[in-house]
Parts: sequence; C-alpha cells; structure tokens
Amino acid sequence: MRALLTSAGIRNSSIRDALVELLGKPIAECNALFIPTAIYPFPGGAYGAWRALCGEASSLLAGLGWKSLGILELTALPSISEGAWVPTVRDADALLVWGGDPLFLANWMRRSGVTDLLPTLRSEAVYVGVSAGSIAATSTFVETYHEPPRGSDGPLKSEDIVFTTPHGDLARILVTGQGAGLVDFAVIPHLEHPEHPDASLANAQRWAARIPAPTYAIDDETAIRVVDGAAQVVSEGQWKLFQP
Repeated sequence: MRALLTSAGIRNSSIRDALVELLGKPIAECNALFIPTAIYPFPGGAYGAWRALCGEASSLLAGLGWKSLGILELTALPSISEGAWVPTVRDADALLVWGGDPLFLANWMRRSGVTDLLPTLRSEAVYVGVSAGSIAATSTFVETYHEPPRGSDGPLKSEDIVFTTPHGDLARILVTGQGAGLVDFAVIPHLEHPEHPDASLANAQRWAARIPAPTYAIDDETAIRVVDGAAQVVSEGQWKLFQP
C-alpha cells in the first residue's frame, strides 16, 4: 500500500499532484473511504466529522471530487461481520484518514482489524493521512495532551513536560504511543503553526529525540509520499528531518 501523509490535507498543487501520481489515475475516477474516527474525542467532534466529510473543513480531503465516497467508522467494525466491510476496503482506491486524537485513532485501528488489514491491501491503494491520520500510520509517535490520556487507548508512555511557546510556558503531557506501522518513520505535523504553539521546531527536536526512528516535522504545506517503503518529501513550505 502506498501512502501520502499530510499535516493538513491537500493544501497545494504539489501535494495534489503527488496524490494523483500515487493513485495512477484522476481523482474523479477513484473510489475513496473516509475515516472520521480520530475527531470524536474532541468537543464538537461530530460536527467536525460532518464538515470534513462535506468538504467544508479547512483541510481539503473528502471534497476533492472523488468518483465515490464512503464512510468507514472504525468504532463500528468490531460489532459487524468482516464480510460486510473488508471487501469494501479492499476495493477502495484510497483510505482518507482524518485528524484528531492519534492515540484514540491508533487504538481503534487495532481493535477494528484495520491495522492488520493494511499490509494486505493492493499495492496501488493509497493511505492518505491528515494530522492524526498521518501520525497513527507510523510505528511510534508522540503527542501532547492537556489532561492524562485514557489508559484504554492502548500502549503508551506519559511524562509531564513544560513546552516553551511564543506566548509563555504551556504545560502539556507528552505521550508516546504505538501506531499501525505502515511506514518506518514518524511524523510531527503542524510545524510552526500559530494554532499549534507547542509544535515549534525546538519542541519538535525534543520530541523526535524520544522516537527510535527518523522523524519528519512538517508544516501544513508539506506531505510525505511513500512508495515501496521509500519516503519523499513534497513541500511548498517548511519541514525538518530528525535522525534517531
């Protein structure tokens, strides 16, 4: 399976061109499944899922003009027969994995069976991640939380840390989690974004030091294209690679 891991969706022509190249045909000829699961732990998550699905979110993904677009809700999958949903996933040209809480998303990817299914999908199918959707595709990742995360969201390691931001010190809990292992590197999205003040370059370097893999810190104009395990940066913005 191929991958296009983004910070904020298909933000510019370079990232869009990379997506079309990975798909091997125009977006209008492709069938996609949209996975909104990661957004639900956030306040108003249900409304955020609707906006993303309708193409009204600032991160463009579902509204790209797909031939067909379905919803794959991971929390529902363990309660239904695999025969009802696995063939649909196997037939899809793209899995569109929305942003939100990467620990929650990675947990439901495992519990639903999607993590085990990903390596068996067609080589030309494309996993397209946005923010948490990109983070959860990796083997090991870090994320920050205001409150201690739920222990039910799978294996994790927490440590209290204070991050320096342009607005002063921001107390957050740094969490190390386990993702799907679709790629052999880690991703830190929203680099230097004003709405994500803890995602500074200095903090990204500190987080990357806790990840036993190469780590890409990417801004919203950048994506990582992956084919046969080889990663290539596609960017009209800012990014930084940290080696373990």
